[in-house]
Amino acid sequence: MQAYVYKSQRKDDTFVYLAQRDAFTQLPEPLRTQLGPLRFVLEVALTPERKLAREDVAVVRENLAVRGFHIQFPPRAETETAADA
Repeated sequence: MQAYVYKSQRKDDTFVYLAQRDAFTQLPEPLRTQLGPLRFVLEVALTPERKLAREDVAVVRENLAVRGFHIQFPPRAETETAADA
Protein backbone atom coordinates (compact mmCIF):
# COMPACT_ATOMS: atom_id res chain seq x y z
CA MET A 1 0.00 0.00 0.00
CA GLN A 2 1.36 3.40 -1.01
CA ALA A 3 0.93 6.43 1.19
CA TYR A 4 1.53 10.07 0.41
CA VAL A 5 2.67 12.14 3.37
CA TYR A 6 2.09 15.87 3.77
CA LYS A 7 3.23 18.28 6.47
CA SER A 8 0.82 20.85 7.87
CA GLN A 9 2.16 24.36 7.37
CA ARG A 10 0.00 25.63 10.25
CA LYS A 11 0.37 22.88 12.90
CA ASP A 12 3.91 21.98 13.98
CA ASP A 13 4.86 18.29 13.72
CA THR A 14 1.49 17.34 12.24
CA PHE A 15 1.46 15.11 9.18
CA VAL A 16 -1.30 13.82 6.92
CA TYR A 17 -1.03 10.42 5.22
CA LEU A 18 -3.25 10.05 2.14
CA ALA A 19 -4.10 6.88 0.23
CA GLN A 20 -4.04 8.86 -3.04
CA ARG A 21 -1.71 11.67 -3.93
CA ASP A 22 -3.26 15.14 -3.47
CA ALA A 23 -6.66 13.65 -2.50
CA PHE A 24 -7.33 16.46 -0.04
CA THR A 25 -11.09 16.06 -0.43
CA GLN A 26 -10.75 12.91 1.71
CA LEU A 27 -10.15 15.21 4.69
CA PRO A 28 -13.23 16.68 6.39
CA GLU A 29 -13.49 20.42 5.71
CA PRO A 30 -13.02 21.48 9.38
CA LEU A 31 -9.81 19.43 9.53
CA ARG A 32 -8.51 20.92 6.27
CA THR A 33 -9.16 24.39 7.65
CA GLN A 34 -7.40 23.61 10.93
CA LEU A 35 -4.33 22.11 9.24
CA GLY A 36 -3.96 24.91 6.68
CA PRO A 37 -1.81 24.40 3.59
CA LEU A 38 -0.19 20.97 3.25
CA ARG A 39 3.27 20.42 1.75
CA PHE A 40 4.14 17.08 0.15
CA VAL A 41 7.13 15.48 1.90
CA LEU A 42 7.20 11.75 1.13
CA GLU A 43 5.80 8.82 -0.81
CA VAL A 44 6.19 5.58 1.11
CA ALA A 45 5.24 1.93 0.68
CA LEU A 46 3.43 0.88 3.86
CA THR A 47 4.08 -2.82 4.12
CA PRO A 48 3.15 -4.71 7.31
CA GLU A 49 6.89 -5.09 8.03
CA ARG A 50 7.67 -1.38 7.76
CA LYS A 51 8.50 0.48 10.95
CA LEU A 52 7.38 4.07 11.40
CA ALA A 53 9.00 6.38 13.94
CA ARG A 54 5.84 7.53 15.73
CA GLU A 55 2.96 5.54 14.30
CA ASP A 56 1.80 1.93 14.22
CA VAL A 57 1.90 0.93 10.55
CA ALA A 58 -1.14 -1.34 11.00
CA VAL A 59 -3.22 1.59 12.30
CA VAL A 60 -2.07 3.85 9.46
CA ARG A 61 -2.88 1.17 6.86
CA GLU A 62 -6.34 0.60 8.39
CA ASN A 63 -7.13 4.33 8.44
CA LEU A 64 -6.00 4.70 4.83
CA ALA A 65 -8.13 1.75 3.73
CA VAL A 66 -11.25 2.87 5.63
CA ARG A 67 -11.04 6.69 5.55
CA GLY A 68 -8.47 7.46 2.87
CA PHE A 69 -6.35 9.43 5.34
CA HIS A 70 -4.46 9.22 8.62
CA ILE A 71 -3.36 12.15 10.82
CA GLN A 72 -0.09 12.02 12.76
CA PHE A 73 -0.24 14.54 15.59
CA PRO A 74 2.83 15.75 17.48
CA PRO A 75 3.80 13.79 20.58
CA ARG A 76 2.23 15.03 23.80
CA ALA A 77 4.52 17.14 26.00
CA GLU A 78 4.06 15.02 29.14
CA THR A 79 4.99 11.88 27.19
CA GLU A 80 8.24 13.50 26.05
CA THR A 81 9.01 14.71 29.58
CA ALA A 82 8.37 11.24 31.08
CA ALA A 83 10.57 9.60 28.45
CA ASP A 84 13.44 12.00 29.21
CA ALA A 85 13.33 11.32 32.97
